[in-house]
Amino acid sequence: MKNFLNKYKHAWVFLYGLIYLPWFFYLEKHVTTNFHIIHTTLDEKIPFLEIFIIPYGLWFLFIAVTVGYFFFTNTKDFYKLTAFLCIGMTFFLIFSTVYPNGQILRPTTFERDNIFVDLVRQLYLADTPTNIFPSLHVYNTLAACIAIMQSEKLKQHRLIQYSSLILGGLIILSTMFLKQHSVIDVIGAGVMAVICYQLIYVTAFKRQPAVSRQTI
Repeated sequence: MKNFLNKYKHAWVFLYGLIYLPWFFYLEKHVTTNFHIIHTTLDEKIPFLEIFIIPYGLWFLFIAVTVGYFFFTNTKDFYKLTAFLCIGMTFFLIFSTVYPNGQILRPTTFERDNIFVDLVRQLYLADTPTNIFPSLHVYNTLAACIAIMQSEKLKQHRLIQYSSLILGGLIILSTMFLKQHSVIDVIGAGVMAVICYQLIYVTAFKRQPAVSRQTI
């Protein structure tokens, strides 16, 4: 047990959940009617496509598997990924607290009736249309894809890397096709991901000794 705890002592990072979850559920409970609407005319031109509930739902598995993979295989990459995630999630909490926001994009009626529409209905019941900027679905997806693409070990498995990019792209599209997020939320998440990438990956690379940057 001692060896196990010593090997996986970086699990302390998961304590962040004790900060994030209570704060998030507080916002979900209290930001319900009085909020700023995030909307753009481009949102109205994007069709509702219920089939995208599949990649949207796969997001949960994608993030969990990615975090779990780096947790058990590479502590350094794990710290980078979780730092990336925590920075974005903290900004999201602060922004949503200071600037309560939401959207009115969800359809009230559906043209089709199938299992995918039923799943979307369940999603709408479980998830409020508030606290949407920036989209964590998009931001965390980008964080996972970046971690996978930056992994030296996974560069030996290009199929995994390219598959993660395809899945990530579908997940990002799903947030708009399911009317869960505005285009503005997606762009905001992308901008934040670019900034965090510079802070966590580019800066860290520049700090490495020149010898350690050389590929063998």
